[in-house]
Amino acid sequence: MDIFMFITLFGGLAFFLYGMKLLSDSLKKTAGGRLEKLLNKATDNQFKGLTIGAIITIAIQSSSAMTVMLVGFVNSGIMELPQTVGVIFGSDIGTTLTAWILSLAGIDSGDNIVLRLLKPSCFSLVFALIGIILIMAAKKQKHKDVGSMLLGFSILMQGMTMMSSSMEPLKEMDSFVSIMTAFKNPLLGVFSGAIVTGIIQSSAAAIGILQSISMTGQLTYGMAIPLVMGANIGTCMTAILSSIGVNRDAKRVTVIHVAIKLIGTVIWLIVFYSVNAIFDFDFLNSPVNIVGVAAIHSVFNIANTILLFPFSKLLVKIAHLIVKETEEEQEFKLDERLMLTPAIAVGECRKMMINMVNKAKDGLDKSMDMLLKGYNTTDFDFIKKNEEKVDGYEDLLGSYLMRLTTTQHLSEDDKNRSSMILQAIGEVERIADHANYLSDSAEEIANKHMEFSDTAKEELSRVIPAVHDIYTMALECYLSKDAAHADDIGPLRIVISEMCDKFKSNHVDRLASGVCTTEQGFVFNDILYSCVRIAEHSLNIAAIAYRFKSAGAKHSKNQDTYMHDFKQRKDKDERKYQEYVKKYKA
Repeated sequence: MDIFMFITLFGGLAFFLYGMKLLSDSLKKTAGGRLEKLLNKATDNQFKGLTIGAIITIAIQSSSAMTVMLVGFVNSGIMELPQTVGVIFGSDIGTTLTAWILSLAGIDSGDNIVLRLLKPSCFSLVFALIGIILIMAAKKQKHKDVGSMLLGFSILMQGMTMMSSSMEPLKEMDSFVSIMTAFKNPLLGVFSGAIVTGIIQSSAAAIGILQSISMTGQLTYGMAIPLVMGANIGTCMTAILSSIGVNRDAKRVTVIHVAIKLIGTVIWLIVFYSVNAIFDFDFLNSPVNIVGVAAIHSVFNIANTILLFPFSKLLVKIAHLIVKETEEEQEFKLDERLMLTPAIAVGECRKMMINMVNKAKDGLDKSMDMLLKGYNTTDFDFIKKNEEKVDGYEDLLGSYLMRLTTTQHLSEDDKNRSSMILQAIGEVERIADHANYLSDSAEEIANKHMEFSDTAKEELSRVIPAVHDIYTMALECYLSKDAAHADDIGPLRIVISEMCDKFKSNHVDRLASGVCTTEQGFVFNDILYSCVRIAEHSLNIAAIAYRFKSAGAKHSKNQDTYMHDFKQRKDKDERKYQEYVKKYKA
């Protein structure tokens, strides 16, 4: 084998890989996001997921791209881990189509015009011509993408043709024959197939190389079977690389993908060669052709799906065992089976709600400390992560309780408890949001080296403790389900609102006199705005506690009516109002 054969082989491989990438990218552009929407419709119905996985993989011609897409979807929260299993199985089946398209290169056309037109060396050139015309002449981007798709397919097939031609002289070389003989060892074949595919990160390319080698007549079924199995393992490399830096559930997608390939390969190797030991398959020593390689690839993936698809839930459990849950993940779990006993399910939601409330309070405490005592990166990072956790609690509790209340028969008490949680989660989440905004203001003050005037500092030192007190009282009121202190919250909310209005007016005067800058004014007003909103959300939380204060929480008024009555009654408490004015020097 001279240097020119190597150049042709690796040049053909380069064409093949580039053509595959161009084809895949163009198909995804042509789909215009519809593939992602289709994938997002894959629900807990595993058979639907399998079908969608096969369709999308056939469309984009890349099971690796499909898996990378799944990792991204799970990492962003668009899909849940169990939904991906069926899609992965479907992707394994869909990717076998590429090998069948490549097998067209093995057609013995003779003088038949129709068969000659089916040869890639002929129709790929026609596709290339049409593709170039569309790319250069079309005005619409969609038509240009179709041109790129045709050109990518043509380059792919040309690469396949180049690899095949480079392999042709090898069948006469004794050294090549001896090397191929070594692959009769199944374990060596699996290992080699996995290594080569892992390096080039494309099972389609690896199968294409095998099909090229098969045209020399030196590749037997006994060699091809383990090499194909190894290629299916090696294709996991792309998914492994894509799982770097993603969350744990996204990593578990990769674990499932690898587990399917490894478990399937081990089982079918044992089964196949055990049966062979008994019946001695004669065809293993027969040369395999280009169609035979495609058939092996399809049979393995289909048989693997039939074998492992019923154990989809077990594969998810294996993924969880390998990528273990953190304490934080365990915290964010509500067992669906608890819905069969609604009282216990609501009790678990109540516990999670308590965690959510406490986290919101922790974030707000730290953000206010930063405004009064100075910015620090540790508390800032804590607040950011904390706000994400509170968002997670809201999503989980909201969806879980909605399913619980619509699918199960709840007692009157359980309905009221569920309603109390559902009404409050949005208010608590908004408090966490404003803690986040306040931390942003603290960071901006530190980064821009702002220095408020002594008067502005003194005003913040009065309003921030008032805000701290109102949300602390509201949260305690809600958690204890005791509305005794709810009377104190309405008047305090008025005081905070009046303080903020007054301080904004004072700041305008300071701006006019040049004591403060416009940039400081924006930050100061942002802080006061968040203070007012926190007071409002605190009042709403207290109102929820007020509604459910009586035994059994049997309050006949609707939400708008009781909220109005609560605010009116508490706002008129002049004595408490004057106490707060004096306490916070409002």
